[in-house]
Amino acid sequence: MTRLIALLLLAGTTLLAACNTMAGAGQDISKGGNAITNSAEKHSD
Repeated sequence: MTRLIALLLLAGTTLLAACNTMAGAGQDISKGGNAITNSAEKHSD
């Protein structure tokens, strides 16, 4: 029973860390896309 609880806690922690990492990656990709868009708009004039 103790082993099961430890395994569930480890799995839950891993999932939360993975979600947080993906959220950060999404923000970085979004900022990169915005920078490219701004640069393209600046040079298209």
